[in-house]
Amino acid sequence: MKKSDNQSYTVKNQFGLIGENLVHSHSARLHNLLGDYSYELIPLRKNELDRFLRSGNFAGLNVTIPYKQCVIPYCAELSDSAKRIGSVNTLVRRANGTLFGDNTDAFGFAEMVSFSGIRFAGEKALVLGNGGTCRTACAVIREAGGIPVIISRNGENHYGNLDINSDATVIVNTTPMGMYPHTDDSPINLRIFSNLKGVLDVIYNPLRTRLLQQADERGIPHGGGLRMLVMQAARASERFAGIPVPAERVANALFTLRKEATNLVLVGMPGSGKTTIGKLLANILKLPLTDIDTQVERECGCTIPELFAREGEAGFRAREAAQVARYARESGHVLVTGGGAVLNQENRTNLRLNGFVVHITRPLDLLPMDGRPLSGNREALEKLWELRAPLYAAVADITVGNEKEPADCTRAIWEAYHEALCD
Repeated sequence: MKKSDNQSYTVKNQFGLIGENLVHSHSARLHNLLGDYSYELIPLRKNELDRFLRSGNFAGLNVTIPYKQCVIPYCAELSDSAKRIGSVNTLVRRANGTLFGDNTDAFGFAEMVSFSGIRFAGEKALVLGNGGTCRTACAVIREAGGIPVIISRNGENHYGNLDINSDATVIVNTTPMGMYPHTDDSPINLRIFSNLKGVLDVIYNPLRTRLLQQADERGIPHGGGLRMLVMQAARASERFAGIPVPAERVANALFTLRKEATNLVLVGMPGSGKTTIGKLLANILKLPLTDIDTQVERECGCTIPELFAREGEAGFRAREAAQVARYARESGHVLVTGGGAVLNQENRTNLRLNGFVVHITRPLDLLPMDGRPLSGNREALEKLWELRAPLYAAVADITVGNEKEPADCTRAIWEAYHEALCD
């Protein structure tokens, strides 16, 4: 909401988030899940901050970039965590009207680390970035017995001399590099780090940044920022309400946000049943269905066989990649891909950004061949399978067989998807 410099500031429902750019914030949705109070987003320019904080028209606030240090002088008291870190992300107005400042990010970050299984004790951890979240991460690392090394654009340790810190065993990204909509970005390439034991990224949109996907490909334990987001909010909610948030309510909030962020992606051979099963899943889950081949046909104004005849496979693949890039960055879809979408490395990476990827298999002798440009006979079908099978395996989170009724396969996928959301 926009405010003129002479307009009065009122937080109608007493709680909210202040920051400069809140367009992509999940805080209002999250606090509505966690607490029995209303919560709103309050974008403020820097010249509006002082007047707003002195107005007294709020009972509690969360604070985000760029005001986590700016609000400290307004606090009559700071929590030990906020003092130690030098950053405040939660303000509570006490009974006497003064402000208490806390840093619940530290709790959220520690919970993310604990869930990932990554340990800091005795480990050298590179912390990418030098903002407020960097301070939080460094404090938690030190408390756990680790040795944080900050990597920034300037200074002794920077992105141009990463090789001098190639002995690091943990990487923590606190920068926005890789955040939606710039999902192609990654702060660093992990290839120079041969001793990694863990990679953490505080970004939560997308769920699996390119940095985390690098870690996953190498079998390195890793964790993303959605859990941190929920856990820091749960601690802030407790500060606001003065009572603990029930564990089941926290779990439900995490499940809900993860479901809203996750695409259920289906990959597999042509004729394996992806479209049929995708429709069943979309109906059960009440999610929109997006079929990549259908989107290609709409964009080019002709059928896939006609497109192959007109532009060849290269033309089709380019159009397919454009649609994958578009829809994989979105969230909350059942996403059905063409059989060859996995041939493109960028497609495989994009599908995993927000995707829970399911490889649907079916015996080759049950796969239809009529009208298939690349698998019109048995020999071609077998060659396709030989080429694509390892790629399906590489991109998929699970593999589910479709040997009997589509409903059986659908049920198995739903169960695995639900379990993944509960993780």
